[in-house]
Amino acid sequence: MKTKDLLKKLLPGLFPLIVFIITDEIFDTSTSIIIAVFVGIIQAIWIFIKEKRFDYFVLVDTFLIILMGGISLLFDNDLFFKLKPGIVETILCIMLIFFALAPSHYVEMMMGHYGMNTKLDENSLKKLRNSFKFLSLIFIVHTILVFYSAFYMSKEAWAIISGVLFYIIFAIFFLYELFKNYINRKNTEWLPIVDKNGIILGKVSRNEAHKNKEWLHPVIHLHIFNDKGELFLQKRGKLKLVMPEKWDTSVGGHILWGESIEQTIKRETKEELGFNIENVSYVCKYVWESEIERELVYVFYSEWNNFIKINSKELDDGKFWSKQEIIKNLNRGIFTPNFEYEWKIISKLFNKKQRLTNFKF
Repeated sequence: MKTKDLLKKLLPGLFPLIVFIITDEIFDTSTSIIIAVFVGIIQAIWIFIKEKRFDYFVLVDTFLIILMGGISLLFDNDLFFKLKPGIVETILCIMLIFFALAPSHYVEMMMGHYGMNTKLDENSLKKLRNSFKFLSLIFIVHTILVFYSAFYMSKEAWAIISGVLFYIIFAIFFLYELFKNYINRKNTEWLPIVDKNGIILGKVSRNEAHKNKEWLHPVIHLHIFNDKGELFLQKRGKLKLVMPEKWDTSVGGHILWGESIEQTIKRETKEELGFNIENVSYVCKYVWESEIERELVYVFYSEWNNFIKINSKELDDGKFWSKQEIIKNLNRGIFTPNFEYEWKIISKLFNKKQRLTNFKF
């Protein structure tokens, strides 16, 4: 659930106030109150018919127009009515603070009242809370300005601060959210979704692929030997989401959306080990399922006898291992399960010195 979607549900509740401010410039106060109340009632009925729910914020705002407008007319003092938007916004601030601080199940329950029944994951909840903390701070300041203008400023200044300024603030925040979402989407790493044969079915973000095991996404694993029969392994970084600090395949990585297998092998080898791979041999492909994801793994091997410079931003370490060293450390929690599974295949192929058909770039 995005912040802008939630705000789009909450902000219509302030529409009757804007109607009053506009009509009050044309008609007298009592007529403007009647029009604003009528608009609020029609708005509530329309939302109920369209979305099959009561918009409590619209109802509360309409009730306060009746209450504060009635008091203002009764005492012939518009101060009471001028305090109304401040009271409404105080309620809004309380709601924003609630969304920012309340436990997740209460947030989901409150969102359900506005027709937004959704289950929030930890990352989405954190982003939502940060947005509402920022927004609540802004509107607390604005609420103080509304109360100040009601007591110490002209009716025209109060109308601008309580109505127009509120929507200007929201418009700026809304544009900021759109821009932030655009940047996030632009920087998002997209992966193809495939079937077990590698046929592309669609695309999904990397984060989403790691949250839904029903989505199968392709990866490459490249095993690099030297002429001594040693196999290069990389040590995964401490901050890796999957298998941190485990020794793993020489090169591994996701095939990105719009990227070919060949391009992925070249890109990942260059990024992780610092050289341009020339020839690789295809071994097999298989489906691998872990606790957080399902991968279609394309397995390759190659030979490299020159210097390897690991990318310290990607890997913690890297070195060539002899067959004896690898066998000695199998099933001891040192290697990733993926590697141990593939070792059974790769070691046999290499020992037989079987040259597979080159995978042409």
